[in-house]
Amino acid sequence: MDTLTRYRSMRDFAKTTEPKDAAKTQASKRLRFVIQKHDATRLHYDLRLELDGVFKSWAVTRGPSLDPHDKRLAVEVEDHPLDYGDFEGTIPQGEYGGGTVMLWDRGYWTPEGDARDGLKTGELKFDLDGERLKGSWVLVRMKGRKGERRDNWLLIKHHDGWSVDDGGAAILDEETTSVASGRTMAAIAEGGGPTPTRFMTE
Repeated sequence: MDTLTRYRSMRDFAKTTEPKDAAKTQASKRLRFVIQKHDATRLHYDLRLELDGVFKSWAVTRGPSLDPHDKRLAVEVEDHPLDYGDFEGTIPQGEYGGGTVMLWDRGYWTPEGDARDGLKTGELKFDLDGERLKGSWVLVRMKGRKGERRDNWLLIKHHDGWSVDDGGAAILDEETTSVASGRTMAAIAEGGGPTPTRFMTE
């Protein structure tokens, strides 16, 4: 089954520079993750976890927090191709997700237990080893409401050596540049500055 059919159906690749498929990037032995800061209709952060040759993806509406008391809404969205892990730029206005996209964090993730079982049961525990986010996390699926078309989850930081008991969201204000190019959101929107370094082909 091609899980990227929905992704492709939502985009006009004659207008957007988003990758169409995963022709360049192969699945890795060590699972990769990226977090993209996305200034679309509303500013949010897209969490993407590599699994079975695609990125399982969630839109984290207020961004991740290092405080275990903060439960961040994470809306499950369509699977993305692995090539998306190197995407940084601007999606044209009027297109799906129109706005500026920054590679805010990237690295590797390790599921605690079987990731597929976690996705099925609605409790996915994992460790992040990124440039900015590290340690133990969990995604917990919320009970669905009538009429909802997408699954809503909560992204929660576990207590560990990287958690912060107060002010865990401060990292979002402190880290305002791309881990791939060093650019700000404004610089990315203007289209100038360094070319992002590649990660997904390593």
